[in-house]
Amino acid sequence: MRQLSELKEIVGTWRGLEKRINDLLEMVELIIEENDASAADDVRRETAELASQLKNLETRLLLDGEHDHRDAILSIHAGAGGTEAQDWAEMLLRMYTRWAERRGYQTEILDISPGDEAGIKSVTVEVKGEYAYGYLKSEHGVHRLVRISPFDADRARHTSFVLVEVLPEVEKEIDIKIDPADLKIETFRSSGPGGQHMQKTSSAVRITHIPTGTVVSCQSERSQYQNKENALKVLYARLFQLEQAKREAERAKLKGARIEAGWGNQIRSYVLHPYKMVKDHRTGYETGDATSVLDGELDEFITAYLHHILEKEND
Repeated sequence: MRQLSELKEIVGTWRGLEKRINDLLEMVELIIEENDASAADDVRRETAELASQLKNLETRLLLDGEHDHRDAILSIHAGAGGTEAQDWAEMLLRMYTRWAERRGYQTEILDISPGDEAGIKSVTVEVKGEYAYGYLKSEHGVHRLVRISPFDADRARHTSFVLVEVLPEVEKEIDIKIDPADLKIETFRSSGPGGQHMQKTSSAVRITHIPTGTVVSCQSERSQYQNKENALKVLYARLFQLEQAKREAERAKLKGARIEAGWGNQIRSYVLHPYKMVKDHRTGYETGDATSVLDGELDEFITAYLHHILEKEND
């Protein structure tokens, strides 16, 4: 029923677009017949709106992966570099939050580990919205920043690295099953912000999946129950990813293909000094407007990546 509802919505969107285009064509004919120049501005505005909607829908057609329609779980981990990398991780958190706001998506921080002096060591965010995973999967990989360090008295240029992980949110017990006996659940006091209540009570939760050694934790909520639910949400997503990776490895082995190690790849560079540029190393797409990119303007990079994947599949 859910799949039927989604398909009806897709068809309805395209039918609605078709009707608006036909109405616009009729309006153009009337303007020509009556030589009504005053209505031309309305036609231009409507045409621009339709062109923008069509561009978004064309991008949506590229999101045909099995899990693209799902919500996403986004994790950001500061790499080597101490305060520099932790500050860069927080900059990326702001970038993705702003991008989600622009699209009307909802974001919720499931777990966060503050930096020692500034920034964050790691954060896990749930991004809720139609095709959130399909769009954000392009961000999975290592992001590199080059800039003059605000933490260096000598104003030296520094390079920082941050790993971004993107997982589709899974449906418990449908996509993957977990035996409760395989889970080790521990509680501890929160180390993050949140007032005295969170720091005095053992509301934070750490869950270990014993067979795989996968560990997740959550300490963003006051409620131990809510932290446990959020931790389980992340655990299901990580175990689902492990299962998918295992299947991909088996398929690649049968084909005799070499498996790419995607975890450590540097996918994009953000240069703020001596010039400004953001370049995606997979697609070659780049822009000199680094400020807008860091403010959440990611759609051109995402679209370029989706076209890049389509071209690779057709080769």
